[in-house]
Amino acid sequence: MRWMDRMNERAHLMGRMLDTIGAMENIPQDKSAEAELRAAAVRCMSCSNSKECTGWLDAHKDGSDAPMESCPNADLFKNWIKP
Repeated sequence: MRWMDRMNERAHLMGRMLDTIGAMENIPQDKSAEAELRAAAVRCMSCSNSKECTGWLDAHKDGSDAPMESCPNADLFKNWIKP
């Protein structure tokens, strides 16, 4: 897979994960959140579980209370789920 294709795929998966767990609207709007999102994107790009992630997202089309446990960004994304 070409680098740009991988980057686009991973950005799509990360967005789907944030939507699925209801965290997209709760991402803080400050400089530290920008840095956290960049780090999350790097972790996502380095992850070798994109097929597992896609399968998990497909199985949770109606939403989930938490991200996939094996997601390298699970701890960060849990912080953004609205209580």
